[in-house]
Amino acid sequence: MLLAIPAGSEDELRGFSVGVLGMSEVAEPPALAARGGLWVRADRLELHLGVEAGFQPARKAHPGIRVRALDAFAAHLAAHGVAVEWDESLFPGHRRCSASDPVGNRLEFIERDADVPTW
Repeated sequence: MLLAIPAGSEDELRGFSVGVLGMSEVAEPPALAARGGLWVRADRLELHLGVEAGFQPARKAHPGIRVRALDAFAAHLAAHGVAVEWDESLFPGHRRCSASDPVGNRLEFIERDADVPTW
């Protein structure tokens, strides 16, 4: 998944992605690293944060990130000063909340109830 970021925001996003979300930084291929940006990974999720001229935060288009223990995760975000918005309108058997990264990109966090089949 690719999210755009403004030039010069890599350190701030590294602090958020690695320090708050608990992801690991992944080395970019040298040709891409020269353009700026940041790649991070957790389990099967890999996010590429790429520098884009004329950056606009992604509010509608966003990654849906599956997590376990959503309440604890949301509390962890809040403890780090990240505003969390709950949305119970997804579909039965799933809960979700959203938060924004430091540059305003929307991130959605989803937890599936234990008794709902995996999709």
